[in-house]
Amino acid sequence: MKNRKLAIVFFWCLFTLGCATGPTPIPEALAPEIDRSLSFTELLENTDSHVGKVVVLGGQVLQAKRLADATRIEVLQLPLKDSERPASQRTTSQGRFLAYEQQFLDPATLADQPRVTIVGEVTGLATANLDETEYRYPTIAIKHMHVWETPREESQSGFGIGVGLGGGGGGFGGGIGIGTGF
Repeated sequence: MKNRKLAIVFFWCLFTLGCATGPTPIPEALAPEIDRSLSFTELLENTDSHVGKVVVLGGQVLQAKRLADATRIEVLQLPLKDSERPASQRTTSQGRFLAYEQQFLDPATLADQPRVTIVGEVTGLATANLDETEYRYPTIAIKHMHVWETPREESQSGFGIGVGLGGGGGGFGGGIGIGTGF
């Protein structure tokens, strides 16, 4: 009986630790460089005054295109949650931005339009057509990009722990189960 209780406590601690840890979308080395006081709205309103600042932005990839010297990623901005993961509601977007990756990045790796968290340096403003209007995009040079798993990928893998206690006829029984899914 004492061993069962100890096992339950041990596995509960493992489970709790597993829930508390997860991917860190921002490398520790870059964290001190980020200007967290700069909002996306402020960046849109006066991009030129923020050139050179390092920001963290999130959103959903709309398209990626390989250029001669970089890969250009058009991102629908989405507010970041406390976990630095972009919000799931696209209606919360405040606009779009262009992020440039200097190292080779195959656009096919972003074809399923994943959500991303990007740490990058503000480089200026680009103007391009968006449907039938001219749109001003803040531009970012990527220092680090975290690509989040899609909900489908998340639901296909996982870890779980189950605990059961029961008894009957004056007895005490129980069980512990651990499983992973792919």
